[in-house]
Amino acid sequence: MSRFLAIATLATLAAACADSSPPDAPAADASAEAATAPDLPPAIAGNGGDLEGADLNYVDGDAETTGYLAVPDGPGPFPALVIIHEWNGLQDRVRQLADDFAAEGYVTLAADLFQGRTGSNPQENMALVREAQADQPAMIANLNAAVAYLKGRPDVTGRVGAMGWCFGGGVALSFGLDGDNHEATAIFYGRLVDDPEVVARLDHEVYGTFAALDNGPSPESVAAFETALRAAGIENDLHIYDDVDHGFWLRVDQDPEVRTAPAADAWQRLKAYLDRTLGEASEPQG
Repeated sequence: MSRFLAIATLATLAAACADSSPPDAPAADASAEAATAPDLPPAIAGNGGDLEGADLNYVDGDAETTGYLAVPDGPGPFPALVIIHEWNGLQDRVRQLADDFAAEGYVTLAADLFQGRTGSNPQENMALVREAQADQPAMIANLNAAVAYLKGRPDVTGRVGAMGWCFGGGVALSFGLDGDNHEATAIFYGRLVDDPEVVARLDHEVYGTFAALDNGPSPESVAAFETALRAAGIENDLHIYDDVDHGFWLRVDQDPEVRTAPAADAWQRLKAYLDRTLGEASEPQG
């Protein structure tokens, strides 16, 4: 078996993501309703506002890879997050979400796996994905550099988590399996693995949010992933939400009537998970 998890088959990725990651303009007549929903980060409701962070070149010797850093107010120290974009690259909605996580008390680095490039249609997105997947060790090294940067900051506690959506969700799992030491992995509808010997490489609890109407991953794939985690003794908080499809959490404004309630529940679960794994009282699993 290859040392690195295959992030996603290209056909599955294209089918799942094609309609879930449009340009950052909010869905017509939907963002206002979603923006008024309680207990949601403003970014996922289409109400992220002006960017408050800054661009960051965090990979030594690489001026093209440009992440986005958002820092909480105050001296800290704070826990930290690396968040991983979808198949279309680092867009403003993910930057805005980094600002939202900073407001929650996390130094947050939105990683860039496409060297500053973004896609504007499925063909461009898939070309970027293919290029990144052709050198999976480089993707892991990119995220290792992000974690190293965060752990080297004096305002960071030393505890760092990684999370991603779709393409980024699969990358987050791969990084949990093969990346340098970090303390949390959160997966939003990303490619999964069902081999207990593989998932046993994880050394911390895993969070996952999935959709019942999704094929990438399907509910059956989620169930197989959960079975593998349990067989390997890896704690997990996985949940499949009814009546929603791929991409529902990051873009509640596309269908607020259906997506608001499950997105709010997933957000509360995520906050509790991050507190367990990255908070002051958290302890490494093992």
